[in-house]
Amino acid sequence: MIGTIRLLVVLGYVAGLLGCTPPQFALGPGAAQVRVTNTTADVAGCTPVGNIKVPKDSQGFVAPYYALGQLKNQAVGFGGNAAFVTEGSLSVPQAGIAYHCSKPADAGT
Repeated sequence: MIGTIRLLVVLGYVAGLLGCTPPQFALGPGAAQVRVTNTTADVAGCTPVGNIKVPKDSQGFVAPYYALGQLKNQAVGFGGNAAFVTEGSLSVPQAGIAYHCSKPADAGT
């Protein structure tokens, strides 16, 4: 009986931990190479190719775990290899501009 209770407690604990882990987010082809910056000098020699808006939920929030990946995926979708963040932070961007830079060194970090 005590062994069964211990097993149930352990299973409940593990289930709670798994419930807190966000699902994996898949980057599109080329998105891992997108450079993200909030410094204008980093994209000064680059061509803007599109405006990026990270999707928000029904309450108006972006998903922190996915925001950077979504920004990078959208930049690639516009043909960019750099993303300049105009709203939010570098780790949780909300909006930005996709740029195509002829030299990877032109595009920040």
